[in-house]
Amino acid sequence: MGRHFGDLAKVRHVITYSLSPFEQRAFPNYFSKGLPNVWRRFTSSFFKVAPPMIAMYLTYSWGNSVHQQSKKKNPADYANDE
Repeated sequence: MGRHFGDLAKVRHVITYSLSPFEQRAFPNYFSKGLPNVWRRFTSSFFKVAPPMIAMYLTYSWGNSVHQQSKKKNPADYANDE
């Protein structure tokens, strides 16, 4: 029962590589390549995603306003009541 979870079975012909946490950089090229890549990906997908979302928001808000107006009573129907 002295086997740990990572050593449960021996797998042949599989090579694993590891790098010490002290030898790797946490955020390499974060500002020089990361932020421009995020901006490029955002601008390329914005015009594909935004128009349908705007259309659905306008449809939803229009539907809510029509629903609220249909729930109101017409004051002209009760003008002659006492």
